[in-house]
Amino acid sequence: MSLFRDDGIVLRTQKLGEADRIITLLTRHHGRVRAVARGVRRTKSKFGARLEPFSHVDVQFFARGGELIGRGLPLCTQSETIAPYGGSIVTDYARYTAGTAMLETAERFTDHEGEPAVQQYLLLVGALRTLASGEHEPHLVLDAFLLRSLAVNGYAPSFDNCAQCGMPGPNRFFSVGAGGVICGECRVPGSVVPSAESLALLGALLTGDWETADACELRHAREGSGLVAAYLHWHLERGLRSLRYVEK
Repeated sequence: MSLFRDDGIVLRTQKLGEADRIITLLTRHHGRVRAVARGVRRTKSKFGARLEPFSHVDVQFFARGGELIGRGLPLCTQSETIAPYGGSIVTDYARYTAGTAMLETAERFTDHEGEPAVQQYLLLVGALRTLASGEHEPHLVLDAFLLRSLAVNGYAPSFDNCAQCGMPGPNRFFSVGAGGVICGECRVPGSVVPSAESLALLGALLTGDWETADACELRHAREGSGLVAAYLHWHLERGLRSLRYVEK
């Protein structure tokens, strides 16, 4: 029997029995972890209040054997709040739906339990912090998170040079299957021709140029969000259920 300690973001919870829950977290050192938290559904449980989606917590796990991910689910025995991002997120519909899509994305990109995903973890912490602070529009924060998640998982799209031949941009055509913008010579069936402003916005979100992103017009942001959703869908092979509820 071993004790493990890590910090993580609560991705989701599931009811278990009459008073328990299964908590799914994305942790710094152990990747995605599912653990049982006993008694957290009781109305007087302060422990359970700390283990709600969007919460950034320091958690202690109790596991049988020498590894956190074994034959059975570990127990979550202690939890301390690092940052209660949910308090600012759940009271605003746009933030809540964007945040829910972030949590689902993080879980989808961490398929294997116990496998470290430090970059994905840090991206999620930073995105939730930004979303909770209200510094930028929620849909922009979400698209930036989706693009960077794709990038750290090896699917970085190109918004300038041709994704096929490398021809310097700007290039007009965009293809999710080709990896982003492509030139006229590399154009494939199904390519679309987004506005230059939308491509510039997506490039700014990917690189963290918030001055450019915040100045974009809503119509270009909507077009950009459509491209991001299509690109994400292509690489995940199925869409995110939560994206349909995101306020555009």
